[in-house]
Amino acid sequence: MKRWIRNVAAVIAGLVAGSVVNMAVLALVQALVPPPAGVDVSTPEGLAAGIHLFETRHFLSPFLAHALGTFAGALVAWLVAGSRKDVFALMIGLIFLVGGVAAAFMIPAPAWFIAADLVLAYLPMAWLAILLGRRLSGA
Repeated sequence: MKRWIRNVAAVIAGLVAGSVVNMAVLALVQALVPPPAGVDVSTPEGLAAGIHLFETRHFLSPFLAHALGTFAGALVAWLVAGSRKDVFALMIGLIFLVGGVAAAFMIPAPAWFIAADLVLAYLPMAWLAILLGRRLSGA
């Protein structure tokens, strides 16, 4: 298969895998740590109205979803890419970071969570995925 086709497939597969993992982690952790009673987390308005009821433990779900989703997406991109694997893994991290920045403007959250999420959940997870990809391939 031509390298450019593999590289395009790496980005698409990375985005899909990362999104699937993100949603699965959100669903799993929210089942284990449900939102406060009466808070509608299905809409930005409902979330904004009830964000004051959230405790630190409620922010575990989105952070894990962002971190693990980015990690999975970057790892898949690294494994699928035909060339410049590190670049494609970091590209996935950057795309998810842009999404995280957009979410920070749209969804109300405490400043400490936004800072931790943006600094720790995206590019560092892509970097860890690169390290794991290298180890798995023996590179």
